[in-house]
Amino acid sequence: MLGQLFDFEGYGPAIFKGAIVTIELGLLSLVLSLVLGLLGASAKLARNPIPRAIATAYTTLIRGVPDLVMMMLIYFGGQVLLNAVTDWLYTEYGIDVFVNVDQFVAGVVAIGFIFGAYMTETFRGAFQAVDRGQIEAARAYGMTTWQVFHRILFPQMMRHALPGLGNNWQVMLKTTALVSVIGLTDMVRLAAEASKATHEPFKFFIPVVIVYLTLTSVSEWIVDRLYRHYSVSIRKT
Repeated sequence: MLGQLFDFEGYGPAIFKGAIVTIELGLLSLVLSLVLGLLGASAKLARNPIPRAIATAYTTLIRGVPDLVMMMLIYFGGQVLLNAVTDWLYTEYGIDVFVNVDQFVAGVVAIGFIFGAYMTETFRGAFQAVDRGQIEAARAYGMTTWQVFHRILFPQMMRHALPGLGNNWQVMLKTTALVSVIGLTDMVRLAAEASKATHEPFKFFIPVVIVYLTLTSVSEWIVDRLYRHYSVSIRKT
C-alpha cells in the first residue's frame, strides 16, 4: 500500500527539483519585494510630492489588478517591449541583439514587483507606528541618521511590521504556483503534467499540498521567533 502511495512512476525526481525551484523563486521574490517595499514606504513618507505620487500610483496599480494578469503582462508584455527595443537598435544603429526573457527571472520580477506594493503599505504603517519622540530624542543626543535607524527605528518598526510581513510572505509563497502559466517548470506544473499523463491527480497534487503546508508552517514558526526577538523589550517579566 505504501509502495503504491509513494510510487510516482518516474516523476518523483522532477517534482522534487520543481519544489526546489519553488523555494528559490519564493525566497528571491521575497528579497525583491522587501527592497521595493522599503523604497516604496520611504517614498510615501517623503516630503517631496513626486516620489509620493510615484509610490501611490505603484501601490494603486498593483492592488487594483489581479496577480495573474499582472504576471502575464510582465512576462509577455516585457518580451514584446524588449523585442521592440532590439528591433529599434538594429534599425537605427545596426546592433543585432536578441533578448529572451527567462521564465524564472520573469517569475521573480513579477512576484517581487507585485508584493513590493503590499510590503510598501506594511512598512509604511510600521514606520508610522514608531514613537517620533524617541527619534527626536536620539537626534538630540547626537546620533547619526544610521544610528537612529539601526538602534531606534528599525527594531521597533520590525515589531509592528512582522505580522504583516509574515502574512504577505505566506500569500507570496502560494502565489508562486501561478508561474506555471508562463511555462516555468515548478512543482505545480510538473505535478499537473504527471497527473494528466497518469490520470491520477491525487497521487501528485497531495505531495504538492504537503510541501506548501510544510513551507508555510516553518515560515510561521520563523516569523513567530522573529517577533519574540523584536518584542523582547516590551515583554512582561
